[in-house]
Amino acid sequence: MVRASNSNDELHTGMLAKWSSGYNGPILMRFRLALLLAVVCALTGFAAGQSPDQNLPSAPSATVQENAPAKQSPANESKPSDPKQRPQKPVDELKPGDSTKAGAAPQSDSTKQNEPATTTTRPTPAVPQSAPAPSTPRLEDPPKSPADESVSTIVTFANEVRVIFTVTDKHGRYIKDLKRDDFRVLDDRKPADGIKSFGSETNLPLQVGLLIDASNSIRDRFKFEQEAAIEFLNSIIRPRYDQAMTVGFDSTPDVTQDFTDNTELLSKGVRALKAGGGTAMYDALYYACRDKLMKHEQTGPVRRTIILLSDGDDNSSHVTREEAIEMAQRAEVIVYTISTNITGSKGKGDKILERIAEATGGRAFFPFQIRDVSDAFASIQDELRSQYAMTYRPADFVADGHFRTIEILAQQKAFHVRTRKGYFATKR
Repeated sequence: MVRASNSNDELHTGMLAKWSSGYNGPILMRFRLALLLAVVCALTGFAAGQSPDQNLPSAPSATVQENAPAKQSPANESKPSDPKQRPQKPVDELKPGDSTKAGAAPQSDSTKQNEPATTTTRPTPAVPQSAPAPSTPRLEDPPKSPADESVSTIVTFANEVRVIFTVTDKHGRYIKDLKRDDFRVLDDRKPADGIKSFGSETNLPLQVGLLIDASNSIRDRFKFEQEAAIEFLNSIIRPRYDQAMTVGFDSTPDVTQDFTDNTELLSKGVRALKAGGGTAMYDALYYACRDKLMKHEQTGPVRRTIILLSDGDDNSSHVTREEAIEMAQRAEVIVYTISTNITGSKGKGDKILERIAEATGGRAFFPFQIRDVSDAFASIQDELRSQYAMTYRPADFVADGHFRTIEILAQQKAFHVRTRKGYFATKR
């Protein structure tokens, strides 16, 4: 019984082993295939996921960064039309005379040629902007120079001085055919860096302020002065081109006709002047320069001129003579003075008129008799049509507000140049 039972157990065990081996074989094979497929899929997914990561810096992000500067560049180019002036926004960190500015300007051109190398730095803040600096030697070729020139023009514009002057020979005759090389300029006693522009300005528009002393001191000759002034305005003012105003002054200035090119209105303004009261000549000059000529709208270069008729005796002004002269210099006004003193000798008032004219680049006239006033007006008219205009760049310019002297010298010593004595170095 025992043997039979054991034999049965062995048979049952053997059959179970065969069944198990037959059943587990396919399962193990399936498990191995599933594991292999999982590994293959994982490797395939990893490879597929890694290739876009490699392309991101060079394709998608580069495209985004490329589009971002392209949208920013028109904002930077809103003032200058030249596309080479894009980098003026980061240029704010540089000084106007910094030599690195020229290197910064051409960088926008390099981004077009070497997109992968530069697009990663352009969207970053201004500090990494200087990273491409080592590549600037390649950019300093002739095609990139216009960008540098435009930047320098912007920087030096505020430092350029424009001056009107007259040249006469030893007989007082006007010389009208001189060239740029016939002059040299001293600014604050130093040679100017260069003359930027030069020309004969016989046709430059005029802004004329006619200031007539209407105080009691000139009552006996006032009528003749009015007629001489009207004749002058009719001769000098060109319609739709020049403009003038008429101001009478005694103890206060009185604008009888504001700026216009209508000579009939100007004539009425002169005739509307009435003599009487004290004399505030300095106040009238100060007011005409500060509140009228400096604030009058202008669309281009003009010559600002004041013709001052007076005997020079001031007894009512609140400002001093030098304060009035300073305001005329700040307004870049040339003052011509005509003395109404006909005593035959220069008095204190004549010397004051001479000082005002000389300091502003004008000329003082001293008629021997009242009828010579019209001749003085004719001489002023001739001079206004015989002037030169020059723009130069001063050396070592500092906008510190101090007064800088101007001296224009003709190469021919026989010629005399008359211009304003200087200007105030204020920021423009």
